[in-house]
Amino acid sequence: MTRTPHLPAQTVKLAVIQMHVTDLLDDNVARAEAHMRDAAAQGAQMILLPELFENLYFCQVEREDYFALAHPQEDHPFIGRFQNLARELGVVLPLSYFERAGQAHYNSLVCIDADGSVLGNYRKTHIPDGPGYEEKYYFNPGDTGFKVWPTRYGRVGVGICWDQWYPESARVMMLQGADFLLYPTAIGSEPAEVDTPNTHHMWQRAMVGHAVSNSSYVGAANRIGTEIVGGLSQTYYGHSFISDYTGELVAEFGDSDEGALTHDLNLAEARKFRAGMGFFRDRRPELYGPLLTMDGVTRRG
Repeated sequence: MTRTPHLPAQTVKLAVIQMHVTDLLDDNVARAEAHMRDAAAQGAQMILLPELFENLYFCQVEREDYFALAHPQEDHPFIGRFQNLARELGVVLPLSYFERAGQAHYNSLVCIDADGSVLGNYRKTHIPDGPGYEEKYYFNPGDTGFKVWPTRYGRVGVGICWDQWYPESARVMMLQGADFLLYPTAIGSEPAEVDTPNTHHMWQRAMVGHAVSNSSYVGAANRIGTEIVGGLSQTYYGHSFISDYTGELVAEFGDSDEGALTHDLNLAEARKFRAGMGFFRDRRPELYGPLLTMDGVTRRG
């Protein structure tokens, strides 16, 4: 089907959903739908759910039983339901899910447009591996490259959780024409033996940095609550937020709020500001060769 090109969106009302999660798929999907309906009732046009909201964050531990939670994109147990919901509400929905593709497993996301059509699939690029976040056991590294989708309400770039720490991810999506950036996430406390601070501040600052250096709105959706998986306990710190294109937090939840956090994004004003700042005009990509290496040394044949 040939899609009619959209004129550049001028504004969009964004909602990021913060919610607790249980080990029951139907319960989580029903809760997510209820939050979506509430967000749409508030006028939201783009709605972001947290990462892997379908179940507890099973990556706390390495257990082969949890591979059974993965499903192919085709005939998925809930993607079709959310396609119908997006069509009914007239909203765009970047939707996180655990994907099985042949013998591979991915931490993935489909972007559902406001007519219910799936615009494409993104597989998480950066896969963490550490105490409490054992994702390399479950997920193959993504092979799709970064994605930007032309939706009814603007061009959206979406990274998944660990992607949000990488300035390269944000910059690539903006170079591909994103109007704004979104990050579904699942992050909270660290095990006692880990030195990393249990704070949302560093997490927010990383993404606010993307907002500043790309003159872009940024939204992040996190889960809340304490989850026990394999005898381990992890508390997710919430603090879902929306930043404007200057890095100001214009909307933020606390560590236990549940629901839809909304804000009106003025995409036209952001484009004007971005052009005026000159960050993209003054780039020197011909000097960025070391970014394509692991050790910073550019080697020539």
